[in-house]
Amino acid sequence: MLLAIDTSAGTSVAVVDGVRGVLADIDTADTMRHAEVIGRLIAECLDRANVRVADLTGVVGGMGPGPFTGLRVGIAAARVFALGAGLPFLPVISHDAIALSRFRAGHTGGLVVVTDARRREVNWSAYSGADAAGLPVRLAAPGVAKPAVLLEPDWVYAGLVRADAVTVPAADLGRVAELLLANDRAFATDAAFYLRSPDVTLSNGPKRVS
Repeated sequence: MLLAIDTSAGTSVAVVDGVRGVLADIDTADTMRHAEVIGRLIAECLDRANVRVADLTGVVGGMGPGPFTGLRVGIAAARVFALGAGLPFLPVISHDAIALSRFRAGHTGGLVVVTDARRREVNWSAYSGADAAGLPVRLAAPGVAKPAVLLEPDWVYAGLVRADAVTVPAADLGRVAELLLANDRAFATDAAFYLRSPDVTLSNGPKRVS
């Protein structure tokens, strides 16, 4: 029984059971109020699922890629919830959830998942398809680029079907985690996928005063 949380694109929360499937899921495409809504959405989702904290066995966190502030709200919420409840924290690449949703809907073959990275850029992840367990097979680590790059005919993944998404479904994030657990696969590294170089630079020292 997993609580899944993602704020890499909008805010999404779900409760997923390994046997009964998705018990509840709530999401909003608002990219400006992650911190204001995350606590309420978690409480509401648990209530809809009729699940107590004691019933959960893990907390899934979407690790991005995503914009810096919004992404870290969900990761922090998932980590703190897991810590407070004494549950394992299970990190999952957010784009894997979008890819899984497309494969579950019947898509076969290659896929490029695209989400907004802000500042006129997009985050992308390329997949060759789904494996025998149903898990998306990533061709490369998530990347960030100008939208025009993805439209160039000589782009290395130009032949793959493009899947744009405005939110990452926490329900499918939980499904990815369930499949990883059921097939004894490794989870993502416990580090946020914020792909852009930091805006803040180290100081060159105090300025001289004349």
